[in-house]
Amino acid sequence: MKIITVNTNGIRAAQRKGFYQWLEKERPDVVCIQETKAQIHQLPAETFQPDGYHCFFHDAEKKGYSGVAVFTRHQPESVTHGIGWEEFDREGRWLEVDLGHLIVISLYLPSGSAKEERQDFKYLCMERLEAEFERLKATGKPFVITGDWNIAHKKIDIKNWRGNQKNSGFLPEERAWLDKVFGEMGLVDAFRVVDEREHQYTWWSNRGQAWANNTGWRIDYHVISPCLKDNVKTARIYKDERFSDHAPLIIEYDL
Repeated sequence: MKIITVNTNGIRAAQRKGFYQWLEKERPDVVCIQETKAQIHQLPAETFQPDGYHCFFHDAEKKGYSGVAVFTRHQPESVTHGIGWEEFDREGRWLEVDLGHLIVISLYLPSGSAKEERQDFKYLCMERLEAEFERLKATGKPFVITGDWNIAHKKIDIKNWRGNQKNSGFLPEERAWLDKVFGEMGLVDAFRVVDEREHQYTWWSNRGQAWANNTGWRIDYHVISPCLKDNVKTARIYKDERFSDHAPLIIEYDL
């Protein structure tokens, strides 16, 4: 089972850059998208809903902002838009698809880099999401929480770790929270199950020569239930084409 997650930084922009032609070649079972930056009525089905997929969107109320989507070849048993917390849900950040044998989520955690209030909101979101992780564990079903978590976990996950220790996305509190998620809470960073190399990044700033110099961050994840750890077969970051400032993360599972 092949699952792709990608922050498109605008699904219409990614479409113009050949994202959908690439999907056709990759033929994933599930595609999770973050930052669609569009309302559903702005996305004609014939262009934005690929053949052979059930397509679901959770838009932000604010136009041209945030938004997540899931495309799946399998008919879901249920689809949940949001977590029942209005402040978070109106930004279109959580879309949960129950495929029966597996629950898949597209998550877009806020960035805190714009201003202090957004960092405070990010911390609040991190705290609130812990209850969702516990709820998912309580279902007894395997799950994959894909998406842009906007946090690089360890020094190995960010090129310029020394210069970013006081910046949102690599703050000690954020990294400690991921320690908790992958430690005490027992969830698993699927990419690191099969690839422990350094310099494996999924996002590069548009400033300077970040892409050319591979000055990146690994902030896009498949976070999985412990029972799936042995089912992770391959992981790769697709960089042959650029659809946005993030690269697609592709993980295959033996399911």
